[in-house]
Amino acid sequence: MKQYISSISLLVRDYDEAIKFYTKKLHFLIPEDTELEGHKRWVTITPRENNSCHLLLAKVIVEQQYNAVGNQSGGRVFLFLYTDDFWRDL
Repeated sequence: MKQYISSISLLVRDYDEAIKFYTKKLHFLIPEDTELEGHKRWVTITPRENNSCHLLLAKVIVEQQYNAVGNQSGGRVFLFLYTDDFWRDL
């Protein structure tokens, strides 16, 4: 059996705001954007060149989650994004 991490959940305040940042600024792709019940969506984003792991955009619902946006790892580095051209991707 093959094991790998397929998705990492990322808290966001707004789906479209997050999509705009990741697609326009970092040039990520959106493999899936599916409407769910209760104004929820299943939105995954991934770097163009390597789609083995997706970020799952999870819109915050309660106050405790709002406080965690931007601080999802308790002040530690959350993700390391490799790039072959820093200035292009800045």
